[in-house]
Amino acid sequence: MKLNLYYKLLIFHMFFGVMVFAVKPLALVYFVFISTFLGIKILRASGNKKVFYVLFSCAYIVGAEVFLRMNNGTFFYEASKYLVILYSLIGLSSGNFNNKAILYVLYIILLIPSVFVAVSQMGFETNIRKAIAFNLSGPICLGIVAMYCYQKTVSFTQLKIILVGFLLPLISMTVYLFLYTPDVGAFVTSTASNFATSGGFGPNQVATVLGLGMFALASRFFMSKEGIIPKLIDLFVLGLIGFRAIVTFSRGGVITGVVMILAFLLFYYMKVNMKRKFHIKGALLFFLGIVLFTWIYSSTQTSGMIDKRYANQDAAGRTKEDVTTGRAELLFFELNAFSNNPLFGIGVGKVKEIRFNETGVIAASHNEIGRIIAEHGSLGILAFLILLINPLIFRIRNRSNIFFFSFYIFWILTINHSAMRIAAPAFVYGLTLLNIKYDIPRRKLGLVKK
Repeated sequence: MKLNLYYKLLIFHMFFGVMVFAVKPLALVYFVFISTFLGIKILRASGNKKVFYVLFSCAYIVGAEVFLRMNNGTFFYEASKYLVILYSLIGLSSGNFNNKAILYVLYIILLIPSVFVAVSQMGFETNIRKAIAFNLSGPICLGIVAMYCYQKTVSFTQLKIILVGFLLPLISMTVYLFLYTPDVGAFVTSTASNFATSGGFGPNQVATVLGLGMFALASRFFMSKEGIIPKLIDLFVLGLIGFRAIVTFSRGGVITGVVMILAFLLFYYMKVNMKRKFHIKGALLFFLGIVLFTWIYSSTQTSGMIDKRYANQDAAGRTKEDVTTGRAELLFFELNAFSNNPLFGIGVGKVKEIRFNETGVIAASHNEIGRIIAEHGSLGILAFLILLINPLIFRIRNRSNIFFFSFYIFWILTINHSAMRIAAPAFVYGLTLLNIKYDIPRRKLGLVKK
């Protein structure tokens, strides 16, 4: 993507964030426009361009999903997941399905028996519809995206543009968050996840996508060969996104973003020549500087509450007994449900219902592994093993994707702290299965063959 176009798009999305804050219904208008526009681009594209447009379109929708949700910008809650599924199916309809992706067909089939288990135990019209929408839309989205992405080839330049696709809608959301709560400190009274600083929406989802935006900017910063001003602009935007992610007080998304960046730096550093290694070390000083400043500023704005949050303390400075904020208890409940129904599980959507009946507490699962095991039983274990192992086998055969471990880490960490509430882990998982073609000579990128 040309630098001028990149900055024009950044400025447009900044203004769009302001516009949605001023006129909320614009979010829905924009959703209709952008989904139609991207769909037409996919339909008109051919060959390798179709692959790129499918992936870029999905990335953009994934980046916009939470922002649209917090502004009622879709016709129904899971619309973004269904749109990612639709774009992927359009891509699959071109007829270039890889036979080795048949494992992901099996993965989806393994999820079906649990639907019949649920049907036999609760009302069909309402409960099952909601159970499928909230519990199966994410896994099915993952399966279809994985089928589409398997061994698809994109250029290195195209992959970097796909990362920008994630980033652009997050610029709008970040501007919106600053307008929604310009004075963060006024709304921070405890160390709990903060809805006010998250645009009035789920802090976990907001932090998750902002963490992905942090990674997109960090990887762009370290790989860029532009001058100092463009790099400083990216660092500044990274600081803004990082600040808003931190003050959600939801740690999962921030920690995941940091781990993604560390994984990228490690494997990128290992693959570049000595000259590029020297540049990375120099860039790292600037990067660590903005990270330190962002943390200090966040700590100041929250009167030290954020330090206590990451130290697992309450507002009074007392250490909390459960570092998982109740997630471990939910996981143990799900494992117990599996032990009582080990073959086919308890049925789609039943974990939340049974938990309420037994404890009186309404709590959705935060851990996709626990949920799939409890609701799908032994078939769920097999389905998860397909997801866990297949990308690693693919990596052994194809090491072209320097972002592989960052993408894989995002998927595995996100489904452990936020399940599959949003489309991001499903789509990013698919990116681990891509074949990357280096359209720019490796020596110009500073890469060495290993």
